[in-house]
Amino acid sequence: GAPGVCGEGSRRMAAQSFFVPRPALLVFVLALTVLLVTGCNEAYYSHTIEQICLQTFKIQMSGIGQKRWCDWDETFGCYGDLTNCTFLIAIKLGCFWPNPPVDRFFVNVHKEYFANCSQSGRSLSDPSNHILGPFIVLPVMVTLLITALVVWRSKRNEGIV
Repeated sequence: GAPGVCGEGSRRMAAQSFFVPRPALLVFVLALTVLLVTGCNEAYYSHTIEQICLQTFKIQMSGIGQKRWCDWDETFGCYGDLTNCTFLIAIKLGCFWPNPPVDRFFVNVHKEYFANCSQSGRSLSDPSNHILGPFIVLPVMVTLLITALVVWRSKRNEGIV
């Protein structure tokens, strides 16, 4: 299919479709260094990643289309950009990364964009009984057989001195 907004082959298209071009984003993040006076201001960090990282991610994901949000090949680049954005802003603001605000941020991103996606891309369920049954019965039977064999051998050796 056609590459998504975040795919390796679509960086040119992605740069054209962002409201905030990557160089402008970099300049803004670097400008935050000037504002850095003391340790991490978690409220400001949360606000900044919402305004910069999340807004860019929303634009990228809308470019992919909701039907393909669960396709990891399509969203991998966007998700990587989002992660890197939160990391760079944390560094520039003197915050540790990961931290509680970024954890909450990613939980919210997952709730909004990936809640209906399974881990492997398909619905997970238990195997049917005709497949699961032998995997349960066979080890139980082998255990009982080995136990009976050990008891039988120990009884047989008791009479021999």
